[in-house]
Amino acid sequence: MSKFEQFIKERQYLQNVSPRTVQWYQESLKWLRVEEPTEANLKDFVFRMREKNLKPTSCNNRIRAVNAYLKWSSSPLKIPRLKEPMKVLPAFAPMDIKRFMTWKPRTPGERRLQVLVLLLADTGVRVGEALGLKWSDIDWDSLLLLVRGKGGKERRIPFSFELRKYLWRFRHEHQLLFCTRHGTELGRRDVLRDTKRLCRKLGIQVPERTMHAFRHSFAVNYLRRGGSVFHLQKCLGHTSLEMTRRYANLMTEDLQKIHQQVSLLA
Repeated sequence: MSKFEQFIKERQYLQNVSPRTVQWYQESLKWLRVEEPTEANLKDFVFRMREKNLKPTSCNNRIRAVNAYLKWSSSPLKIPRLKEPMKVLPAFAPMDIKRFMTWKPRTPGERRLQVLVLLLADTGVRVGEALGLKWSDIDWDSLLLLVRGKGGKERRIPFSFELRKYLWRFRHEHQLLFCTRHGTELGRRDVLRDTKRLCRKLGIQVPERTMHAFRHSFAVNYLRRGGSVFHLQKCLGHTSLEMTRRYANLMTEDLQKIHQQVSLLA
């Protein structure tokens, strides 16, 4: 067994990482190529990614995986992360969410899609977490969802009275909330395709990273309305507060409103 395979097996069986995380390690280590890399090998690893026009964010994603491998293999080396441009996170406007709410679906598939996007906007869960939800995960009286996140970690998060109405009307006989006619889990690509199609139908501009934009929308709105960064961290299932703090960089319009209040000329 190669060192790469041993590293991934230990992550899989000792740390219980998800299949998607296993795939992430496999894809990242393919870029590295060398099991016992030198400093020159690590530089070449970064150079090749940049030559293939990978964005700094994508490079850092691979760098994190390789650094985890280097630490596991007791290597003294570590790859510094690339500087990423600070961008406004893509999000849906409150009026966009209203359009999703007031839309009148005509088919079971359209009703399923409406409830899914509203659940994403109301709770901030990842789309993969939403697609894995079961009806038994809903506490109807306490308005809580049992969500299984990365690494199989469970967390309970609140949802609104309004979402409960949509969920209650959407009930069906299958175990999974969001499933095919045969009760199997929906594919992410199908969900993304249908969501983009719905956005265009309702006159909503399709944001980058469309499904994740619901999570951004939830987080930014949570902070705008006075929510705590610490509580937001728990809702989003982030392992560190640093991951949550990026949402504290509020949107441009928030800065404009504050500036009108503090400007010496106003």
